[in-house]
Amino acid sequence: MKTALIAGATGLVGGLLLRQLLDAPEYGRVVAVGRRAPELTHPKLVPVVTDFTALDPLAADLRGDDAFCCLGTTISDAGSREAFRAVDHAAVLAFAWLARRTGADRFFVVSALGADPGARVFYSRVKGETEQALAVLGFATLAVFRPGLLLGPRARPRLGERCAAAALWLLDPLLLGRLRKYRAIQAQVVARAMMRCSFGRPGQGLLVYESDEIQDLGGFGP
Repeated sequence: MKTALIAGATGLVGGLLLRQLLDAPEYGRVVAVGRRAPELTHPKLVPVVTDFTALDPLAADLRGDDAFCCLGTTISDAGSREAFRAVDHAAVLAFAWLARRTGADRFFVVSALGADPGARVFYSRVKGETEQALAVLGFATLAVFRPGLLLGPRARPRLGERCAAAALWLLDPLLLGRLRKYRAIQAQVVARAMMRCSFGRPGQGLLVYESDEIQDLGGFGP
């Protein structure tokens, strides 16, 4: 059976995806890499607690077939632009680089709506630069998920997101057609879409799912 690697398993999307990976018969082993261990136990779960700047010594423990990356923060939570980039760019690439070196052929990553290396908005530019850097690592499949505003139970609720979610709740019925990707989306839907994407055939190259496509892929299910 295959081994899945997951980074960011203690976050909103990552925590939901971790449970799905553990339930999936396709994976006999799930290695959760992060600065703290997930708050659950499971016979298939192997927690690896480490800093993303010190992954190389753990290469033997981080051999897997598929890698799932749900790392992400905000500038507000990180405290500075530099600290934000350290997570959303450097840590993502460190995890991806090691996963590729140790045998992973497929990489599934949560990015963000509007990710663009040429964006004027710093957040969107960093997300775009990260996508651009991942694309040259040689994964047979690189699946990029660009959700809009994420909804779900966070350990530390973010006031700005709650206000934005309330506004989008009123606007959602008006966001149709090409504007549909700007709707808020449940984190559970994103996790389910990533899981379902992993059921696809190998060697699909670059796949980019905008938020409305994520909703279509992961929108129905338990």
